[in-house]
Amino acid sequence: MENIYNILELLLPFSWITYDFMKNAFLAILIITPLFGILGTMIVNNQMAFFSDALGHSALTGMAIGIIFGIQDTNLSMVLFAVIFALLLNKIKRRKTVSTDTVISVFASLSTAIGLVILSKGGNFAKYSSLLVGDILSITPKEIMLLLFIFIVTLVFWYGAFNKLHAISVNETLARSKHINSSFIDNLFVVIIALIVMLSIKWVGILIINALLILPSAASRNISSNMREYHLFSVLISVFSGILGLILSYYNNTATGPTIVIIASVIFFLTLLCKPYLK
Repeated sequence: MENIYNILELLLPFSWITYDFMKNAFLAILIITPLFGILGTMIVNNQMAFFSDALGHSALTGMAIGIIFGIQDTNLSMVLFAVIFALLLNKIKRRKTVSTDTVISVFASLSTAIGLVILSKGGNFAKYSSLLVGDILSITPKEIMLLLFIFIVTLVFWYGAFNKLHAISVNETLARSKHINSSFIDNLFVVIIALIVMLSIKWVGILIINALLILPSAASRNISSNMREYHLFSVLISVFSGILGLILSYYNNTATGPTIVIIASVIFFLTLLCKPYLK
């Protein structure tokens, strides 16, 4: 890790990079943002913005369950609950007995309420409030390596399943006729989303993680003319927003996550204004 720190100081001769916590945060941004940029494109394509938002809010319930059962590593309980939550929600969604938005809204509201009730018992919620906005500056080298592992797993999944996911998002019936197991691929996709969301919550924040997943992809969609541009621009916008947000938050002494969201939002509105001239 020390060698990487030295390389960063050589490539970025700025005062803010001399601090170890900024180096760690910068490395985390370089991993998290392209991950969100890639994943967000399919979330937007499949109209799953509410789904990822519900997953983010379910983190409170996952943590609360971990505390009830005495699980010291709350990340483990959050991940396990999120995976079960995602699969259950996906199963109900696929039955199409009620509208998808309604199902997701009910699940999100219920999981958030349960988590808040349990965590606030005895007035102890204050110590968990940092989860709401996250703290990327607190990330450690060990946690960076975990993010890197998840990033590699996601890329492998994306390489092997992207065409199938895209086919399902365009026309599920046609995808089935091509012998694509849509249920399995869809469930695998929501599990990947659950893992990434839960493992990023601590540094990104419950309130804004969905924005970081959606905004770069939505902005990219405004200016892209094909699928290749769509993914490329989404990653570039996500990385740019992350790096600029980190730097601005350092100099302005503001929370990093919300600062990144503001930048990504500005880019979205700029691309929205440019959209009529690019078509």
